[in-house]
Amino acid sequence: MPLLSKTRFGRTSLLALMCCSINANAHFLELLPSTDIVATPQQAKLQFSMKFTHPMSQGPLMNLVHPTQFAVVGPMGKQDLLSTLQAQQQDKQQYFTADYQIKRPGDYLFYAEPQPYWEPAEGKMIVHYTKVVVDAYGMEDGWDTELGLPTEIVPLTRPFGLWTGNLFQGVVKRNGQPVPFAEVEVEWHNDGSITPPSDPYITQVVHADANGTFSYVMPKSGWWGFAALIEGEQPMKNPDGKLVPVEQGGLIWVNARDMK
Repeated sequence: MPLLSKTRFGRTSLLALMCCSINANAHFLELLPSTDIVATPQQAKLQFSMKFTHPMSQGPLMNLVHPTQFAVVGPMGKQDLLSTLQAQQQDKQQYFTADYQIKRPGDYLFYAEPQPYWEPAEGKMIVHYTKVVVDAYGMEDGWDTELGLPTEIVPLTRPFGLWTGNLFQGVVKRNGQPVPFAEVEVEWHNDGSITPPSDPYITQVVHADANGTFSYVMPKSGWWGFAALIEGEQPMKNPDGKLVPVEQGGLIWVNARDMK
């Protein structure tokens, strides 16, 4: 083969590898409130941002259609919040915002179920059941409540009031049962202050133990997403009508603060 052809082949192969590397970045459904701890009336009106993106890479944003569920379980029971979602646009992609008024002390478990997302680069549908816990006025009661989601991370560590460097632990469950050795991807919601030196620093990966329990020490302040990824029990049809595998994710978002 002529040298020029080898060079073209090498460039083509490198480009393919680079594309695979980019596509391999983890998908996360972000569900981020304005605060995880309400201590004053001024903080009681929560603002939420719901985006489907790559948090550590700061994008790209993927189009998010109107979710199947957005709700909260708290002192007043379960409340359906779908009607509070407001569609927004960024880089020609849709995401959502919402407001919620805290009225009573207690722990509020907000969660979302998106419609299945077709990822052609991975040949699978993606459904991420995502939750975040907000504590109001120090009640600290109910933060470990199981919501009964098909895939769910149940926290063993209280998921608020955490310092940078704290150990976060959770149990990965499918249909209420622990998932031994489940894979959990971890990403930090990048505020632009960190440039990962290479791909392995973008998404941290840990495995749960035989009881479905995983642990991770958060090395920086900010929001951390934990995504337990499990293959769905049943395939789904992609937009072309072909049956494909399903990535079923159970996510939880946790905030850490620097000790000052």
